Amino acid sequence: MLLAASGVGWLLLGYVVPWFAVLGRAERPVLALTNGSWFIWVVAAQSMAVVSAMLEPLYPQARQVLSVTAVMCWSIGLVLYCACAVFLSLRLLVYPLTPKTIDAPYWVAMGSLAISVVAGALIVEMDSAPMVDATRGLVGGMAVVLWCFATWLIPVLVALGVWRHAVKRVPLRYDASLWSIVFPLGMYAVAGMYLGRANHLPLLTEVGRWFYWVAAAAWVLTLAAMLGRGARGVFARGRG
Repeated sequence: MLLAASGVGWLLLGYVVPWFAVLGRAERPVLALTNGSWFIWVVAAQSMAVVSAMLEPLYPQARQVLSVTAVMCWSIGLVLYCACAVFLSLRLLVYPLTPKTIDAPYWVAMGSLAISVVAGALIVEMDSAPMVDATRGLVGGMAVVLWCFATWLIPVLVALGVWRHAVKRVPLRYDASLWSIVFPLGMYAVAGMYLGRANHLPLLTEVGRWFYWVAAAAWVLTLAAMLGRGARGVFARGRG
């Protein structure tokens, strides 16, 4: 049931949404509308890979199908990441870079890498199956490369946030898009722990454990900001 629900979500995000985003918009060029949220396309594919790999120990009779699904979705997710990265790079190079265009959803670029690492680590730990055996070494090595790039992106994203709020003085107040920072941080923590376990890299496991607390702090701060904004809204309506 979980795999079926994930499959429906993946098909929706993988085919229907891009179709309407490109062909259903009157605005041209569509490249001008590209932002970090486009990487959700990648997250959808990698979520399918994660679910397939996690279900494999529970349903050994379906191991062949689940292994093919996991490796296929993981591979598709990597190709989609490259496509989104090209689109986003072109958008940043061709169109003016303003503080309003560099917002919280850009963190999804890192989060989609992190969930790709999680999916890769789970595939490495899957039991023997032809598809897994043929790609285990490749997936394990590529997962390390993806983790390294995700780690490199974190200071870049922090610097962009400082530029936006400290240099350009865009007010830092609660917005629902701030939750798109919390997910990538949490997924990065999980990625470190899973990859460290799968590839026997204790340092990565420790990094993941430390980042668990960073993600927890981000969650608490974002939740507090959301509740504070809600309380102020209720108070303002009460006074009115």
